[in-house]
Amino acid sequence: MSKSNIEYLEKTYIECSLCPRNCHADRIENKTNFCRIDNQFHIASITIHTGEEPVLSGEKGVCNVFFTHCNLQCIYCQNFQISKNRISDNTHTLSLDNVVKKITDILDTGITHLGFVSPSHQIVQMVQIIEALHSKNYFPTIIYNTNAYDKVSTLKMIEPLVDIYLPDFKYADNDLAEKYSQAPQYKQIALNAIGEMIRQKGKSLAIDENGLATQGVIIRHLILPNHIDNSLAVLEKIQDNFGNKISLSVMSQYFPPEPVSNHPQLGRRITETEYQQVLSKIDELGFENGFIQEPESAENYQPDFEKENPFE
Repeated sequence: MSKSNIEYLEKTYIECSLCPRNCHADRIENKTNFCRIDNQFHIASITIHTGEEPVLSGEKGVCNVFFTHCNLQCIYCQNFQISKNRISDNTHTLSLDNVVKKITDILDTGITHLGFVSPSHQIVQMVQIIEALHSKNYFPTIIYNTNAYDKVSTLKMIEPLVDIYLPDFKYADNDLAEKYSQAPQYKQIALNAIGEMIRQKGKSLAIDENGLATQGVIIRHLILPNHIDNSLAVLEKIQDNFGNKISLSVMSQYFPPEPVSNHPQLGRRITETEYQQVLSKIDELGFENGFIQEPESAENYQPDFEKENPFE
């Protein structure tokens, strides 16, 4: 990555415009806004995760860096323990040296893929981590695992560093996005962001001799209970904008976390009927590439970030 791009990203901290919220907070002076993050490394967990898509996890898993806080506030977030934008504190603050040591220890086991989970509000930290790894001659395949509430201009800055984009496309309904995620204009922002990701990496996944992806884009969508119309509209928007050759990852893992355990619409898992409606739409639209979770997968995706390994 060019020195000028790194310097530009670092300057955005003075008047933050990294994500579409354009809060213009001075994060150097700790005058935080929506995400309540300053310029430190706020990370809840650096761990081996075997639950990503098979072309990302392989047999050994992926090294995932789970950032705290988020530029969305989804009321049903499975990572609610760490994604809530509480007033910034040092509970999950690490030094760059500590972060790099934790990552390299995992990479030294033979894991080749490094994922950054919810990085949109900590782009500069992510860049600093990757550059530090490169300086030590570690060049893992970089996965940008995002909610897609990203700015195209920021994505262009990180193009040389990211190998695989793993964006969610959560909503085709902006009202739903505001209601559940505090995300104004989510649909168009996400479509623009994913379009830029595809421009950078193409529509086809590059797969190596070990069956692992080395470059490309996989669009994720989480099926929400009682909102199948949204899922069907999301699939239509993906096909309309990007065609049906793009790789999808349709997730049926939804399990109501504690904050919405009694929610009238989100307080249950999806039904078999809802699941089948989405599968039928995938077939109707001609999607052939990607991954579809089985409904019982919900039992395996309930992380506890109070544990050293949240997924054990």
